[in-house]
Amino acid sequence: MSEWFSIVWDNIVAFLSSIDWFRDTLDVTLVAFVIYSIIKLVRDSRAEQLLKGILIFGLAFLTASLLDLKTMYYLLKAVFDYSLLVIIIIFQPEIRRALEQVAHSRFSPINLFGMSDEETEMEIKRWQRAISAVCSAIELLRKQQMGALIVFERTTKLGEIINSGTVINAEPTPELIGNLFFNNAPLHDGAMVMRDGVVHAAGCILPLTDNQQISRELGTRHRAGVGMSENSDALVVVLSEETGIISVAVGGELKRNYSMEALRVALENGMLWNRSRRDKDGEIKSKNLFRRWKTK
Repeated sequence: MSEWFSIVWDNIVAFLSSIDWFRDTLDVTLVAFVIYSIIKLVRDSRAEQLLKGILIFGLAFLTASLLDLKTMYYLLKAVFDYSLLVIIIIFQPEIRRALEQVAHSRFSPINLFGMSDEETEMEIKRWQRAISAVCSAIELLRKQQMGALIVFERTTKLGEIINSGTVINAEPTPELIGNLFFNNAPLHDGAMVMRDGVVHAAGCILPLTDNQQISRELGTRHRAGVGMSENSDALVVVLSEETGIISVAVGGELKRNYSMEALRVALENGMLWNRSRRDKDGEIKSKNLFRRWKTK
C-alpha cells in the first residue's frame, strides 16, 4: 500500500513540476473569460434557444454514430461539415454586437488627446448648450404630450443611422428640437442624432432590440432606443408620448422615470465625464470635466 501511495505521489509531483504556472494560468483565465463572455452574450436572447438546438443536433449526431445509423449519420455529418459557416450566419447579430462592444472606447467621449485647452473648453461649452437645449425641448414636448427619441453619438460613429435620415447639422435650440418632434412634422417619427454638440440628423431609423425582457407596455420608440444602445455606445433619450415618462438607454439597459434635473445630470455624466469608474449603483464617480471647466 505504501508503494502505491509513493507512486501516486511521484506522479502528482511530476505533473505539478511540468506545469508552467504563469503561462497555463493565463491561458485558463483567458479561456474562462471567453466562455463567460459568450454565455453573457447569448443569455436572455434568441441565441440561447439556438444553442440548445445545436446541442440537440450534437447529441443526435453522437447517438447516430454509436448506434451505426448510417443514413442519419451521413445527413448530420453533412450539416457539421459546414458548421462554422452555419454558426457565423445564425449568430451574425450577436457576433456583430460583440465586436462592436469590444471596439468601444473606455475613455471620455470628448477626445482630449491632441486638443488645446481652448479647443477642449469650446467642445465642452458646445455640449453644455446642446444638453441645455435638449432638456428644455424635452420639458416643452412633455407638456404638449408629444414623444421624442434623441441619440447622443459618442465614440461609435453612427454613419449608417445618419444616412437613413435627413442631415440637418444645425445649432440645437429648444424651438428647433420641438419642431422636429411636432406631431405633424415630416421627421417626427424617426430619431434625432446629436453629434459634436449639434443636431446632426433627424428622421433616422434605429435598429429594434431583440431583448424579450423588455416590458410589453413599451412601444417601438423604447425598443429602438434600447436597440441603438445595444449596437453602439450611444446614449439614447426616450420621451413617451402616452405617459410623458423620460427614459435613458445605455449599453442595452433602459432606465425610466427621470426627472428633468436627473436627465440633465445623466447627460452631463454621459457626455462630459470620464466614464472609467462606477460606484455600486452604476453611477459614474470619475473626474468631472464639466465642473472643472465651469469653475475656471
